[in-house]
Amino acid sequence: MITLGIDSGTQSTKCIALDLASGKILASASEPYDLIAGLPPGHMEQEPQKWLDAVDKTVRSCIQQLGKKKELISAIGVSGQQHGFVPLDKKNKVIRPAKLWCDTSTTDQCKQFEAEFGGVDGLINLTGNSLPPGFTASKILWLKQNEPKNFKALRSVLLPHDYINFFLTGEKAMEFGDASGTGLLDVRTKQWCKPLVEFIDEGLEECLPPLGSSRRAVGLLTDALREEWGLLKSPVVSAGGGDNMMGAIGTGNVQAGVVTASLGTSGTLYAFSAEPVVDPEGEVAAFCDSTDRWMPLVCTMNVTVATEQVRKMFNWSHAELEKHILETQPGADGLLFLPYLNGERTPNLPAGTGVFHGLTTETMSPSHLARATMEGATLGLAYGLNRFRQLGIEPTEIRLTGGGSKSAVWRQVCADVFGVPTVCLESAEGAALGAALQAAYASAAVDGQPTRFRDLAEKYVTLDESTRCKPDGDAVEVYSRLLGRQSDLTKRLHAAGYL
Repeated sequence: MITLGIDSGTQSTKCIALDLASGKILASASEPYDLIAGLPPGHMEQEPQKWLDAVDKTVRSCIQQLGKKKELISAIGVSGQQHGFVPLDKKNKVIRPAKLWCDTSTTDQCKQFEAEFGGVDGLINLTGNSLPPGFTASKILWLKQNEPKNFKALRSVLLPHDYINFFLTGEKAMEFGDASGTGLLDVRTKQWCKPLVEFIDEGLEECLPPLGSSRRAVGLLTDALREEWGLLKSPVVSAGGGDNMMGAIGTGNVQAGVVTASLGTSGTLYAFSAEPVVDPEGEVAAFCDSTDRWMPLVCTMNVTVATEQVRKMFNWSHAELEKHILETQPGADGLLFLPYLNGERTPNLPAGTGVFHGLTTETMSPSHLARATMEGATLGLAYGLNRFRQLGIEPTEIRLTGGGSKSAVWRQVCADVFGVPTVCLESAEGAALGAALQAAYASAAVDGQPTRFRDLAEKYVTLDESTRCKPDGDAVEVYSRLLGRQSDLTKRLHAAGYL
C-alpha cells in the first residue's frame, strides 16, 4: 500500500508518496506560491484557492511518477499551517482571503479577550492557553468588527488543513490538534469553550465544524477528484492536523522523552505528553497533538535569522561561518547575545531587540560574534526547554530539524546547551511524512487492522546516526551558567524598559 502525505505551508505545498512495504518515498512534488502583496503592516493573508491548486498539481505529479503503482494508494493525510482562518458562506464559497498564523493585525482583539476574561491568567484558566494574535479566535472577532458584511455571510469556520480536507472529501470536520491552536478549545476537556465562543458571537458555535478524534478518517476522496486523478478506488482521507502536530508524528515524537527542535528562521520545540500540560505563566502553548494526546510547544522568533545576519554581514559561506565558530571556545570568552532581533515570543518580548553583552577588545571579533550569535539563539530555545522541565517533561533525546540542523557545529552546540543527546532524521520531509503516517493509521483502522503510532514511527521514522551528538560535560556547565546570565540580563533590561 501507498499513502500520500500533503504538507500545505505558507510558502509552498509538498506531496510525498510513502510505500508502506519498503518504507521508501517513491515520489514527491512541490509547488510554491506567495502571500498577498501590498497589505497594511501586520496583515498576512493568502488566497485559499492557491492551496487547492497546489494540492491538485502536486498530487497529480506524484500519481504520474508512481505509474501503475498509483492503484496502491490507500490513504491521504494533510498537514496544514496552523491558526489560519478560512471563512465560508452558505454556498461553501470562501468569503475573503485567509488570515494566516503570522498575521498580527488582531492585537486589539486579543486585548479585548484579556479585558473580558481576567487577563492571561483568566484565559489560561478557561482553555489552558493565552490568546496571542496568531491564534484563530482573534481573527474571527476581527472579521466581525472590521468587515461586518463578511461576518454576516459567515456559515463555516475552517482551518487551512480542514479546508483542504473539505476539498478532498466534501466533509467539514476539525480534529483536536489543530483545533487547540484556535484559542477556543479547552485543551483539558477537548470541548469548545462556550464563554469565549459566545464572546465573539452568540451564533458562532453553529459555524464551528464538528470536533472529533485525530485518529479517525474524515471520509473518502470524492468521485470527481478520483476520476480527475485517474484512480480506480477512492483513498481514505485521515483527519490530518497542523504542521507542528504532523511534524511530531514525522519525527517519531509520539512517546515520552522525545523532543523535537526545529532550527528554522524561527524555532519550535515540542514534546509528547499523555496528559494536558498547562503552563500557568503561558509561555508553553498547551496544544493537543494529532494522535489524541497532548503536545506542549514553545516557539521562538530568532534562530537562523540571527546566524544568517552574521554570515551575510561578513560575506561568509556556511562553511566559513562554521570555521570561524570553531575558532572560539564554548561560551565565546564571555560574549553573550540576546537574540531578540524580531522581538520575541518566548519569553514574551514583542518589542525586544538584540543585545551583545560582554564586548571587549578580545571578543569584538568576527569569530566571537558568530559563536555568540549561534549560542544565543540556541539558549533562547533552551529557555523553553527549561520551562518544559519545570512542568514535568524530562527530555532524553532531541531530534533536530530545519536548516540549522544541517550544521555539524550547531548540532553539537545544541547537545551541549540542551544537555541532552541530539540527532537528525534521515528524511527531511517532517510534516509531510507525519501526514502520510497518520493516513496509514486511519487506513489500517478502516480495514480493521489497527496499529499504533509508536509502531509506525519505529518502522518508518529513521534516525541519521551519523549526526548524533552527545553533550560535552565541560561545555554543558559553561552553557548552564550562560543561560542563567541570559535570563537574568533579559529580565533586568525588560524591567528597566530597554527590551
